[in-house]
Amino acid sequence: MAASLVLLSALLLLILLLWGCCRWALGPERLLRGPEAVGYLPEPGWSRAQSARRARRARQAGHPRPPPFPNGWFCLLQADSLAPGQTRALAALGENFAVFRDTEGRVHVVDAYCPHLGAHLAVGGRVVGSCIECPFHGWQFHGEDGRCTRIPYAEKVPTFAKVKVWPSCEVSGMILVWYHCDGLGPTWQVPEHQEMLSHEWVFRGITEHYVSAHIEEIPENAADVAHLAFLHGPSILSGVDLRYSNTPFWAFFKHYWQAQWQAEPEPEAHCSTLFMKHHVTVFGKRLRLLDLTVHVKQVGPALVFIVFEHPFLGRGVIIQSVTPVEPLLQQVVHRMYYQRNIPAVVPRFILWGERVQFERDVMIWNNKQYRSKPLLVKEDGPIQRHRRWYAQFYSENSVPSGPADGLDW
Repeated sequence: MAASLVLLSALLLLILLLWGCCRWALGPERLLRGPEAVGYLPEPGWSRAQSARRARRARQAGHPRPPPFPNGWFCLLQADSLAPGQTRALAALGENFAVFRDTEGRVHVVDAYCPHLGAHLAVGGRVVGSCIECPFHGWQFHGEDGRCTRIPYAEKVPTFAKVKVWPSCEVSGMILVWYHCDGLGPTWQVPEHQEMLSHEWVFRGITEHYVSAHIEEIPENAADVAHLAFLHGPSILSGVDLRYSNTPFWAFFKHYWQAQWQAEPEPEAHCSTLFMKHHVTVFGKRLRLLDLTVHVKQVGPALVFIVFEHPFLGRGVIIQSVTPVEPLLQQVVHRMYYQRNIPAVVPRFILWGERVQFERDVMIWNNKQYRSKPLLVKEDGPIQRHRRWYAQFYSENSVPSGPADGLDW
């Protein structure tokens, strides 16, 4: 039996290595899923898109939710997708943004609409030095303070002519914007990983999904320790469709998790941590080659840093960003960075496994309802603590969501 187990494990690893090496030649992994591609069950006579729309409409009313847009830093786009002189039009957080990189390489985020006659600055507008130029009449607005610096046909530029500038920064390959419903400035910053600054960790892949849920439900998963064994225990080889993921065919291969979530004290009260240990059994025997230690740090309402450590396969991080493109539609992006000296097949395999497990969650989120007063047992205590921790990212003026306004949820 032991010899058979070793042979099976070696065969499995060989298949994974060959698979990864073939894909490595194509460059970093890039998997971008559309809003209706994952997490919905097709219904007889309906397309997947129609089934997805029906599922979303069926759960809109009658269940109070927290405000849809918490206060904090949010990712708008990848930093390498915006070259000097380029503009991008983006909608998120109930706002429309014009994002541009000036000729010196600095990124600026301003209100999308020109205060003159309302043209969208990033739709046909161009970058002139440190300014963005309106495509309608050529008004130019400085990216640092929003002042209008030039009106081609006017003798004088009014001192009050300006566009709103949103606080922004570039961190870990992301362009971030600070959102606060009261217009307050940033009260904390997003940390950089030293390994990324030194290029010890390099980019190895990206996945993008759209999740039809309230933003808070996604990070709440970290505190829901009990779901790990039930939803994420079945083998990743059994796929993402929950109708078949627990099939007896793959019962010989199981994942096991130990996890503990906690909120951080001041001065990092805006952070929380999850410590996990993961191992795999094959026919009841532990396959130590797949042991992983995972340190998860959530920074604010929408950014998560998932650091993987393996005794001899190295270290790396998956950066998860959650951005509300609509009140109940989240863009979730995972970016993988891993040790430069480790073959790319290793982080590719980790990213693939994470993607499978995440898409199982997506199938839950896309079809569930938010419960403001859930029925919990003693072992669910971390969920309630997580909700109290996450409440700090809302304020009295946060845009209400659902039939219940304010913070009475």
